[in-house]
Amino acid sequence: MWASLKRLLQSYRCVSGRRARADLHRWYDSPLGRSLAAGERVILDDTLGNLFGYHLLQVGAPQHADLTAASRISHRMVLVDNAAGLPPLAGSEGCIGLPEALPVAADSLDLLLLPHTLGFADQPHQVLREAERVLIPEGHVAILGFNPWSLWGLYRLVLGWRRRAPWCGRFLSPWRVKDWLSLLGFDTVLLRHIHHRPPLHHPGLLRRLAFLERWGARWWPVLGGGYLLVARKRVATLTPIRPRWRPRRALVATGLAEPTVRKQRHD
Repeated sequence: MWASLKRLLQSYRCVSGRRARADLHRWYDSPLGRSLAAGERVILDDTLGNLFGYHLLQVGAPQHADLTAASRISHRMVLVDNAAGLPPLAGSEGCIGLPEALPVAADSLDLLLLPHTLGFADQPHQVLREAERVLIPEGHVAILGFNPWSLWGLYRLVLGWRRRAPWCGRFLSPWRVKDWLSLLGFDTVLLRHIHHRPPLHHPGLLRRLAFLERWGARWWPVLGGGYLLVARKRVATLTPIRPRWRPRRALVATGLAEPTVRKQRHD
């Protein structure tokens, strides 16, 4: 019994690394993947256009696309772990590296985009620590993720044992990510959920259920299958230290005026 339970739990272990990310690339070519990508592009275009700065880095390209085209930041880069994963770039630079060790100087980025990077990274905590390192004070990190508290999360419970993307990845709730970011000195400034339709692969059904996007956004917004979370790095403030002044000597210990020598002589 215990051996069977152990095998069941092991079958639900999250798969990460280069192979899992490549599998996610292929999944985005499916009808369901294209449907989610369209929603993510809309929400990113609405958000990135309002974030300003000089340098932007997108870590990973699961949709095999440059997702930063709507940004007003002029210097944009896309980082992948191998040259074959570079998407078609229009106005952005391509570079190779790992999300756990970004090839970027500390305090140098204004905006960092993590499209499902945490869900398929070997060390998601380290990815966020790198985000804290490379962002300037008041810089922003934008995170795309899959919501475990949704119909997509239920599908993952059923299909996770097959170890196929996206069900093989970590479905980190936005509130959990928000707590991690808070410990690193970030304030969450935006949280939006998308794709309230069930994760069906039939394109016709997805089109017929498009009305659920309007209903879901109004009546059950937190149950969307995906989300975008934006957090701002807090400015480290210096705490002033009060100088240790020497205490003044009491002129009179008892609080009453003592007679002076001159007064004693006259008396």
